[in-house]
Amino acid sequence: MRLLLVEDENHVAAAVSAILTRHGFTVVHASSGWAAMEALMAPDSDPFDVILLDLGLPDQDGYEVCGRIRRWTGTPVIMVTARADIRSRVHGLDRGADDYVVKPFNTRELIARIHAVSRRAAAAEGGDVRGNDLLLGPVRVDLTSRQVRVDGSVVHLTRKEFDLLALLGQRPGVVFRREQIISEVWESRWEGAERTLQVHVASLRAKLRTPELIGVVRGVGYRLVLPER
Repeated sequence: MRLLLVEDENHVAAAVSAILTRHGFTVVHASSGWAAMEALMAPDSDPFDVILLDLGLPDQDGYEVCGRIRRWTGTPVIMVTARADIRSRVHGLDRGADDYVVKPFNTRELIARIHAVSRRAAAAEGGDVRGNDLLLGPVRVDLTSRQVRVDGSVVHLTRKEFDLLALLGQRPGVVFRREQIISEVWESRWEGAERTLQVHVASLRAKLRTPELIGVVRGVGYRLVLPER
């Protein structure tokens, strides 16, 4: 497994790289946000399986780097940082991180989390993207025209229903927290929005005639579940 380690403290990066290398990982180190983006966008570089991202970078905030990474690639991101407060955790997940590990961390736990996000990413690859279309079992989502078809027939969705489906559909298998969905689709805060989200999910399930396509993770949020092939 090939990892990109974004860490500005060289002694920390060296120690983490040595540990991960002993466990069979190939580690590429970037000491700044821009260096990380250059490594990701290098045309002759092999793709990374997971990105380990520190937040306290010298050139730009780690949250901003995570946002740029998300716009460029769907590679899983684990934030590895000393910021332990809940607000930092939530903000990191809202910016697109797949997991959040607080320093100092247990090596076995970090490796387990790397494997976990990698498995989720591999499961998500069961989806299919062709051009600007998402193929989600019987459902085809055209991200350009904002048209949705189920078994070839056009299904009319409201703007928010489409945005919700597109959000989940671009990362099948990944669990989106309810707060994150409200923030990204409604651009609003979570307070009082639970009923709104439930109504839209129920409406989507009915219109797509595939209720199992949108799975609920009790107490957490929702994910798109691709039908078994």
